[in-house]
Amino acid sequence: MPSVLFFGSPPAAVPSLVTLAGSAEVTGVVTRPPTRRGRGRAMQPTPVALAAEERGLPVYTPSSRADLAALPLEVDVAVVVAFGMLIPAALLARPRHGFVNVHFSLLPRWRGAAPVERAMLAGDEETGVCIMRMEAGLDTGPVFACEAVPIGDETAGALTEHLAGLGADLLGRTLSGIVAGTLSARPQVGEPTHAPKLTRDEAVIDLSQSTAAVLRLIRAFTPRPGATVLTDEGPVKIWDADVAAVTLEVGEWRQQGERVLVGTGDGALLIREVQAPGGRRLPAADWANGRRGAFPVIE
Repeated sequence: MPSVLFFGSPPAAVPSLVTLAGSAEVTGVVTRPPTRRGRGRAMQPTPVALAAEERGLPVYTPSSRADLAALPLEVDVAVVVAFGMLIPAALLARPRHGFVNVHFSLLPRWRGAAPVERAMLAGDEETGVCIMRMEAGLDTGPVFACEAVPIGDETAGALTEHLAGLGADLLGRTLSGIVAGTLSARPQVGEPTHAPKLTRDEAVIDLSQSTAAVLRLIRAFTPRPGATVLTDEGPVKIWDADVAAVTLEVGEWRQQGERVLVGTGDGALLIREVQAPGGRRLPAADWANGRRGAFPVIE
């Protein structure tokens, strides 16, 4: 069994850790330090830390470059899945077979922090996962294997979960060949695109855009940080929406029985689920009814 030091933090990294725990000697798990979350603001470990503790694996929570340099990197290979910290270039050669990354895009398209969401926002028809060798550049290393999937109408949360499982499976099928030297990495081919972190400003819906563009934004920003539409009560988060077979003026709201509609640049959206400022998630009709006639009603 190859010895592996695993790096990861969010839920999307857990399937790869589980795969490695059953097929390799995981000598330790490196993850981000606990953070304050939830209503009580209690310190919470990362999902990867919890998964490691359940399996009795040593957990390291570095917070600086010095902490990273002190890690026990004398292993066959280090595997990184959405760790959340930059690995200094000086450390990349310390494992005997270097660092391997499970990246959620079809490289070189969408190098960076938010590859799933950027692919969705751009209207890509497919994305995927690549197993790559890490080097000093951001996601520039050669790839061992890639697998593509259609994007469809999934939210970013659902698509990331799908890719996490796919990436874990692909890692399980390639790691032994990487360590044995029987699987070669090939240079990335094509024009690179970059996937910077999402910003809250980007999550504000511009209803003058096409219905398709607005839907892509809603799905790409669900569940985090959530796409919002500006209303007279403040920013309202849109959790679920679809195309409506009507045409309204841009920004025009209408209520039709249980249907809540809003006009876009080329038609209208059917709003299914919302969350008003300071409120909880509601069916859009319940929210509209609570507005006490603020929306014109059509038969």
